[in-house]
Amino acid sequence: MLERNEIANFSLYKKQVTIFAPTNEAFQKNQKPIDNDNLVLYHMINLAKTVTELSSQYNYVTSELDGNPPLWITLRRGTYHDDHYINNARILQNQSNYKARNAANTEDQVLHKIDEVLVPVFSPKSSADRLFNPNAWDFIAKFESFNFKTYRIRTFRQRINQTNKQEIFKNEGGHTFFIPIDDGFKDSKPESVDGKVIDGHVIPKRVLFTEPTMKDYMFETLAESDNIRVFISFSQDTESKSKTIYIKSHTMVSEGNITKGVVMAAIKEANIPVKNGVIHLIHKPLMIVDHSVKQFLEEKEDGPLSRFYQEILDSGDVGNEFMQTIQRAHSVTLFAPRNAAWDDGNLKNLRDKSKFRDLLNMHLVVEEKLYMDKIRDNNARQVYQAATLNKKKNLYFNVVEVGNNRTLTVEGGGVNATVVQPDIAAKNGIIHIIDRVLGVNVKVSIFALHYRLR
Repeated sequence: MLERNEIANFSLYKKQVTIFAPTNEAFQKNQKPIDNDNLVLYHMINLAKTVTELSSQYNYVTSELDGNPPLWITLRRGTYHDDHYINNARILQNQSNYKARNAANTEDQVLHKIDEVLVPVFSPKSSADRLFNPNAWDFIAKFESFNFKTYRIRTFRQRINQTNKQEIFKNEGGHTFFIPIDDGFKDSKPESVDGKVIDGHVIPKRVLFTEPTMKDYMFETLAESDNIRVFISFSQDTESKSKTIYIKSHTMVSEGNITKGVVMAAIKEANIPVKNGVIHLIHKPLMIVDHSVKQFLEEKEDGPLSRFYQEILDSGDVGNEFMQTIQRAHSVTLFAPRNAAWDDGNLKNLRDKSKFRDLLNMHLVVEEKLYMDKIRDNNARQVYQAATLNKKKNLYFNVVEVGNNRTLTVEGGGVNATVVQPDIAAKNGIIHIIDRVLGVNVKVSIFALHYRLR
């Protein structure tokens, strides 16, 4: 491709350049449509820079493609070594920093190998007003002219226009934008997406591609005031075949129709580079609580609770009774074991319907929403316990705080589980995802025994 591109060859002959060269494997795994001529120029810059120079001197560099769209640089610190990224592509350091001179021997040139193809965003040749370097609002406003035919974003775009929020998508600098697709509004009223909710879909002054971004770290959004405070984090479901990346909105302070808690949305199309940052298309709006606890369990076949839901279905009448209880209750807290929790060998013997009913019921607290903050406050003076649907078993809680990190554990039936995702908000309750199935061990934990003997 490089040899066939006249502009690229002229640059190699005359100019100072750095080339980011994807490996053969990177091309093999690439699933996005590419334009060979534009692709080559998007992988070149008119500076000769080593990896260290790039990450220490620049947040972005401009490519040689028409419009000079930026290539965003991210340094991810590691315990044993640091990784450097161009957009979402990792620079392979042991195959980089190759230095040479141009044909006239007047300019330095550098080559770095990368593990992913860099795909620019530009409108097709047939467009009357062709764009090579759109900002986020250009992308949203003219979405249909770009090559993303699988999705539509008309509803969110309409709400941006109706709330006069266009400017936050035009802001210069580097930001991260989350755009929900139209399919995600099936259970949501479009008018629930007001200006504050739109603010909660933008992380300012951070350009966050999925690979280099720290998972489960909370980033501030534009939804930041005395009355509302929303953070966003990235997480990855490493247990499912799809390795889905989720975006989570954490509403810490809320008002009006905005509910406190966590809303999870799967990324449908990640890492779309634009002039003022990066866009991720997500499967539903953030911050909007539009489903019940039952609907959350049913939502995704390959989701983080798919095996829990399948176990409920497989239990027949017991499972139906459990789901009906969740559906009828006005307020519940569900401690839901994640998929990997069901790999425990002890669970193979749970085929007795009566025992499985007791086990399921131990994971459900009815008529009460137990946010993590509430558990922490109740746990301040003594070990807090909560009655479950299993009348014979209470749950016992412990909260450990180290700096800004907070860990919640729950004990039930002799099993101590860690809450790996707290406070998922639903219309009729709260869901905490835990790392073990409660009630399997027959032994009583020292933690619970200590409480009972007090």
